[in-house]
Amino acid sequence: MHPRLYLVTPPTFDLDEFEGQLKQALEGGDIASLLISMPDANESDLQAAAKRLVPLAQAKEVAVLIENNTQIMGRSGADGLHVSGSDKDLEEAMQSFSEDRIIGHAGVKTRHDAMVVASMGVDYMFFGLLSLNQEEEPHRKSLDYGTWWSEVFETPCVVLAGTSVSSVDTAAQTGAEFVAVREAVWNHPEGAKAAVEQANAILSTHTLAEAED
Repeated sequence: MHPRLYLVTPPTFDLDEFEGQLKQALEGGDIASLLISMPDANESDLQAAAKRLVPLAQAKEVAVLIENNTQIMGRSGADGLHVSGSDKDLEEAMQSFSEDRIIGHAGVKTRHDAMVVASMGVDYMFFGLLSLNQEEEPHRKSLDYGTWWSEVFETPCVVLAGTSVSSVDTAAQTGAEFVAVREAVWNHPEGAKAAVEQANAILSTHTLAEAED
């Protein structure tokens, strides 16, 4: 077993143009998940994006997650919810959450907070703040969290890579089960398909510790 790719949409995009980019990315090889993250979008725009992107990705057996909106998750048929916020935000979301859906959490600020969130039964922890300006390499705090988490806990984690495809290697060295990529794919000079191919080639060189036991 090796880490798998976790795609994140750009924060803003033209839907027609991005649909084409996503189709290219899906031709590039294995993708575990797609997170539709549109923090500044209104309900209508998020719904429109989910309606078109969810079935497109699911047709390639990619699990699709919606950020912070359980209603659109349900209406679009997405596979799960990604909660960016406090443990209270997560608790509120989980109160009306179907057990057959994936739920992940991002935004913890301390290791204690991370352990509290994990005890609530999330399916994965996401380390890396999508709201920050991303650099070529992953942020040090994301790497530190990912390394600590993968060594201690069974709940899978996702570590956010930087803006270069080569940073996928740095993120994978943490032992995380998933590496999240955004700009490294959508801004790649050779296109999204080439970016996914290159990212998967890097991930294939890493073996998860669990698979070595």
